[in-house]
Amino acid sequence: MTEETPGFEEKPDVPSGTGAEDAEPKAADSSEEGKAAPAGDAAKDIALQAQLDQAQTALTERTTDLQRLQAEYQNYRRRVERDRVTVKEIAVAGLLTELLPVLDDIGRAREHGELQGGFKSVAESLETVAAKMGLQQFGKEGEPFDPTVHEALMHSYAPDVTETTCVAILQPGYRIGERTIRPARVAVAEPQPGAAAKDEKSNDEESGGPEKG
Repeated sequence: MTEETPGFEEKPDVPSGTGAEDAEPKAADSSEEGKAAPAGDAAKDIALQAQLDQAQTALTERTTDLQRLQAEYQNYRRRVERDRVTVKEIAVAGLLTELLPVLDDIGRAREHGELQGGFKSVAESLETVAAKMGLQQFGKEGEPFDPTVHEALMHSYAPDVTETTCVAILQPGYRIGERTIRPARVAVAEPQPGAAAKDEKSNDEESGGPEKG
């Protein structure tokens, strides 16, 4: 008969690795993994944001470069078009300038009644072509003298003018658009010296003389 020691009970053998000691490290490992996962996601977000910022910066730079190139191209096209128009105007002006003596001869023949027959038809055709190319004639008797478009070849005084006036057109002027290729050659007349004083005196006499204070 076996005697039992009072106060002691036999405990069953517990296999190693299944005790409370092993349970606690597992709980610690799971908590560490939970902390590491958000930290890894944050690092990825930062890296993605940095890449996005870099891509946006590159896009902004490329957009700026493209806009600059477009502006330069538009300026280039405008310069080319302006130069093309200028060259065309210079060429046309040079050609028409060479034709001005012929047009003068046609004008003189018309004044003397010599523009007849086949010569009249050719002359009118030439004037029509010149007009289509933009040639405009100017200069009329009685218009005020303008040194920017008139060239005075003769000078006189006249009692019936109040300012320097073109009284005769010796040669008409010609222009293309706003470009004058030859000024009108004219005879001008100015008011007679002292005419203004005489007019003032006659006006005073008609009104009863100057007012007295």
